[in-house]
Amino acid sequence: MFGRLQRVTGIMAPSSRTTEASGRDLSLDFAKGALIVLVIVGHLIQYVIYRDGGFWYSPYYKAIYMFHMPLFMAISGYLSSRSLLQKSFTQAAIARATQLLLPMLFWWALMETAKSAALWRATSLTTGLLEFVDDLAGTYWFIWATFVSYLLIKILTRLSRRSLVISGSAILIALAPLTFSISPLIRFTYPFFCLGFLFAQSNERWTTTSRCQKPLLILFLSVLTCVCFLAWGKDTYVYNNLGLIYDFRSAKNVLLMFVGAAAASGIAIELLLQCWRFSHSTRIARFIAMELGQTTLLLYLVQGTVFRLMDFIQLGELWDLTTRLIIAGLLGAAIVAIALVVRSTVRGVPYLSQLVLGMPPRSGLPRAKPAMN
Repeated sequence: MFGRLQRVTGIMAPSSRTTEASGRDLSLDFAKGALIVLVIVGHLIQYVIYRDGGFWYSPYYKAIYMFHMPLFMAISGYLSSRSLLQKSFTQAAIARATQLLLPMLFWWALMETAKSAALWRATSLTTGLLEFVDDLAGTYWFIWATFVSYLLIKILTRLSRRSLVISGSAILIALAPLTFSISPLIRFTYPFFCLGFLFAQSNERWTTTSRCQKPLLILFLSVLTCVCFLAWGKDTYVYNNLGLIYDFRSAKNVLLMFVGAAAASGIAIELLLQCWRFSHSTRIARFIAMELGQTTLLLYLVQGTVFRLMDFIQLGELWDLTTRLIIAGLLGAAIVAIALVVRSTVRGVPYLSQLVLGMPPRSGLPRAKPAMN
């Protein structure tokens, strides 16, 4: 389903036209680029097109949120498998913290500075600290989810019967009754990180066993996705049900959430890889893969900062739908433009590139940029 799994999905192994000289698989970059665009679109639906909670019932919002973060997490787990197995715990933790947490802290500090300058108000020390912590956790929750998942898997890889232990941990953490801060979001996405990692370990087995079963599998997942889409409601989102099971109705919502996300993610990655197969030579596809797909961390940080600040901006309540769509389109394009300009400006500057982008500066030949994996 990812990377070398292209043979399972019916796509040939990457050729020189779809892979950089370093061997980087651009089909996965294309998938990540499309997913980060969907992240931005989903937030535009929430913050611009709808401002009154109506986004919960939008079919477009539902279609995006069924799979975009679970699939992003699965790809992250898949791409992290090599470093998880080859590096020591200390090396892996330091490298991942430098890549993810350092730039997150930079953009968080930038956001808090902007808030303080534009919306200064007297608050108690306790209230101010709580707001800072909430901004740091809530705005960039996916960074924390990726980092925590990475460390948990790294610990579990040292145990015997690794696959069984990791699978068990996915179930236990998903069902753990933890609701503080962003713990429900971590519990929801962690099983998909596990799935991506385990998929990378059993790639060859999937290649040999799924070839003849693929059409039936795709048909089954398609039907399951449609059924889950129709049954999906406001209480199916992890933001509302918190992944807690306390009665039959909550159990149905949590089961629907995980099953629907898994089925929709399978269909989405198949569609994205097929899109890359037929369009990899076009400028648009290569832009998505090489510019957006290799800049997902920066794009996530920029859009998170922008949309968090929008909580304090009063938009026109009487704008008609056309106006809101235009504003949403302009804002989405501005977010992408800002991220690309920032990347091109600082990626060659020592230390600043690591601080702002989460990547070391380029030297000599172009290097593959680390993504949110």
